[in-house]
Amino acid sequence: MPLSGMGLAAALVTALTLTLSGCSMDTTAPGSARGEAASDAKGSFGPVDCRKAKCIALTFDAGPGKDTPRLLDILEEKKVHATFFLLGKHHVIKHPDVVQRIEDEGHEVANHTWTHQVLTDRKPDEIRAELEKTQLAIEKITGKKPRLMRPPQGRTDDTVSEISKDLGLSQVLWSATAKDYSTNDSALIKKRILDQASKDGIILLHDIYKGTVPAVPGIIDALQKDGYTFVTVPELMAPARPGPSARGRSRRCSRPSGARR
Repeated sequence: MPLSGMGLAAALVTALTLTLSGCSMDTTAPGSARGEAASDAKGSFGPVDCRKAKCIALTFDAGPGKDTPRLLDILEEKKVHATFFLLGKHHVIKHPDVVQRIEDEGHEVANHTWTHQVLTDRKPDEIRAELEKTQLAIEKITGKKPRLMRPPQGRTDDTVSEISKDLGLSQVLWSATAKDYSTNDSALIKKRILDQASKDGIILLHDIYKGTVPAVPGIIDALQKDGYTFVTVPELMAPARPGPSARGRSRRCSRPSGARR
């Protein structure tokens, strides 16, 4: 399923309330979230404490699809947990067994809207519907509502933020992307991710494109060899916990540089 607007949103990635660079909105980086966490914060740690370890989060958008079971096999083999931002109408509804498997195998199940509408182009009730329908569909399958969302194209504004907050959702963007919608070359996808990888980074890939899943084993192996530990987005920010937060004043964001039209 081709999706428009999957592109690079920002160089600065945040784990609580992530926003586009160039927009006058508050952001919170993973390290800042950890540092600002209250002494009694109860965020769940993953295999390591990311305050001390070299952590990175692997995330997948726009599934589940036909290749997602193979991806889950790879992640299980590598003992890596990821964060899956799922589309509702043509994916969650079509593959409920895969959604349940993602949950059962310890990955983070997150929201990528119902039909991949650019939220900043929609009316408030349409924004709410895009998010809420997916929340309810996932809850019906797993028994839990997601706590994270990723806005299509990474485009967000105050209205999107307030509706997300009301639904209990934190917005998450990314720091590394392979632009895998534009190529089936698995070697190139791997190279692009390795070139952009950084401590506390969040990798964006799509498990619906032909070249992506075959690239994942090499990405994991190379980054682990370089000392990285893979964690989910909530684990990246522990002991802070995901949770919507108030934002500063902002303007509507323009299309991100490099975003696919």
